[in-house]
Amino acid sequence: MTVVPPTSHPGKPTRVVLADNHSIFRASLRQLLSVPPKTIKDVYSVDVGTGFQVVGEAGTGEETVRIVESVEPDLLLFDPSMPRKSGLEALGELQCHNGRMRAILLAATIDKPQLLTAVQLGVRGVILKDSTTEVLFDAIVSVLAGQYFLGRALLTDFIETVRPLIDSSRAQGGKLAFGLTPREREVLTLVSAGCANKEIARQCGVSEETVKHHLTRIFGKLGASNRTELAMLAARNGLDTTPGRSPAPGPVPGPASTVVRHPSPSGDWQPGRLDAS
Repeated sequence: MTVVPPTSHPGKPTRVVLADNHSIFRASLRQLLSVPPKTIKDVYSVDVGTGFQVVGEAGTGEETVRIVESVEPDLLLFDPSMPRKSGLEALGELQCHNGRMRAILLAATIDKPQLLTAVQLGVRGVILKDSTTEVLFDAIVSVLAGQYFLGRALLTDFIETVRPLIDSSRAQGGKLAFGLTPREREVLTLVSAGCANKEIARQCGVSEETVKHHLTRIFGKLGASNRTELAMLAARNGLDTTPGRSPAPGPVPGPASTVVRHPSPSGDWQPGRLDAS
């Protein structure tokens, strides 16, 4: 995958703001992002396109708001726990300011309410600070390409956060959203629960091929490109689920650095562990 920066200056480096109250951590990020794109590709096997330009740094939430409004970056890498206004509070203020900017949250630790708030505020990627450099570059590439990226260690917490929201929507008798059929909502619930295609087929009493066709239609209706993105969209929009069936828990395979692949037009899945059936 190659970065296609959401910028009005094609062919120019992606403009980045770093927001973290630890200056040493910001310096490390700045140094990583200054590495030439060819070196990044040779060392980390990640194509970052034209590379990056750090155009601003902030150590507090207040500084983050001021700097982002001033320089209008393409990408914000931020910590949620900065002083004098948290990173999430800062992002909330900036939400309507720059619709083009994409944000990745980098946290030492993050609890479930913070994770949900981040998704609701439009954060495109969430990774832990102890992740590898490859994971960081994978996350940036995915987010700049219009996808969502969630670190493997956070996926279970996210699913556990999504389930009560879906159950609440069910209890309130929510209407159909995005034109999903009852069967498609059922499949979406099972995807959000981390079930693979084989398990979804077993619970729904259909073939795996039928499940793949349902998923292809769901991807198209929701405008999602991978299973993690589907779960995030379900959480953000309070999508209803099929009454009377509870998704069975199941393992969610795949390492943190996996970039999930798109389904092909035929409904067959391209390689990608999170999409494995």
